Amino acid sequence: MGKERTLVISDIHGCYDAFNRLLERINYEPASDQLILLGDFVSKGPDSRRVVEQAASLVREHGAVAIQGNHDERFVDIIRNKTREAREKFFRHGGRQTVYSYLQGSDMTGSEEDLLTRLRMTVLEQYPHHAEFLEQLPYYFEDQRFIYVHAGLNPKYPNWKDQPKRDFLYIKDSFHKADTVVSKVVVFGHTKTVDLHGRADVWYGKGKIGIDGGCASGLQLNALEIIGGEQVRAISVPARRAAM
Repeated sequence: MGKERTLVISDIHGCYDAFNRLLERINYEPASDQLILLGDFVSKGPDSRRVVEQAASLVREHGAVAIQGNHDERFVDIIRNKTREAREKFFRHGGRQTVYSYLQGSDMTGSEEDLLTRLRMTVLEQYPHHAEFLEQLPYYFEDQRFIYVHAGLNPKYPNWKDQPKRDFLYIKDSFHKADTVVSKVVVFGHTKTVDLHGRADVWYGKGKIGIDGGCASGLQLNALEIIGGEQVRAISVPARRAAM
């Protein structure tokens, strides 16, 4: 039996508090809802470790779907010590917050290389399942009416599944500014909606819906609610709780 609703959230980026406030606001019920998470669980925000732990649990225990984002790939590259490029980009794009999340209570002084070494040791010794979870995530998910992906689809590929991995994780303007070549609506994150239409709210384009509300930038976390494969509604929470 199919689920009554599909709920899509993207680019949580360590915003653990906002993520749980959003799940509460949309009344997420695993038995009747299909939750789809469009990647970028780590970096920039304060609680990458807890977000990854929760995402893995939602997939394992409740049948949620999680898709890999570019920051997730970079995190795995760091932990596996794969590329120099990953090391160079990590700290420029919110990696220090990821280190803080995993090394909580530890001394944060030292060189970036020292922090990366300690991060690797901590993850491999205490949270190896986090690296394994992020490493094996697929690049897309689709149902009868929608394609769900982190960044977008390259219109140069009539068979979109043939596009390079990098496009699934990184594509921007060449996807946003061109018509799609697919019959389904593409739901994506990666590009903050404020960069698409000047607001953090969900962006509706021709054959595509962008949902990255820029939570880690202090804006908001969006969810797209899809009922019956047709009725679409956006729900959001602010990045931070309002002061009492």
